[in-house]
Amino acid sequence: MVMIMRICIQPVGDVNDEILKFLKKKFGEVFGMCEILPKIDIPIYAYNFSRGQFNSTLILKSLPTVEDIVLGVTEVDIYADNLNFVFGEAELFGKRALISLARLRPEFYGLPPNKDVLKIRALKEAIHEIGHVLGLIHCENKRCVMSFSNSIIDVDLKDWRYCKKCLKKLQDRGIYISI
Repeated sequence: MVMIMRICIQPVGDVNDEILKFLKKKFGEVFGMCEILPKIDIPIYAYNFSRGQFNSTLILKSLPTVEDIVLGVTEVDIYADNLNFVFGEAELFGKRALISLARLRPEFYGLPPNKDVLKIRALKEAIHEIGHVLGLIHCENKRCVMSFSNSIIDVDLKDWRYCKKCLKKLQDRGIYISI
């Protein structure tokens, strides 16, 4: 049984269209429905000049609130309080999540660009943050998409799917997805 839910992808600033379309396709397969909303501007007040990064919480709070889950996708480097950076942030049991593509790009680490690597990393972090919106916390299983990623190596090591334990938690809440 697959629960049909709608994920709205919200570009925040200019975002690579190919990545957005890839996420839309995968979310349609996993969650049931997905649409890409018109781009919104990155809130200038979220920029921290001393860090040279954007505050993820402020961007997250700027995302529209709708009936569906909204996943903000941005290209800018983000951080959360007390952390040097984050790949994303979400409202636990909320409606909004955010990912940044900045540190998911191989070129951030001095490597050649690789769209396939970027796509799978973006998918992992997006499904991870949506997991938080659905009420999942970090998982101890390092292969589970809900495992905490402290580095890009952690992102690369985990799968893009929820482990059996996390899937069971979702099912216990009446959430059935196609993974």
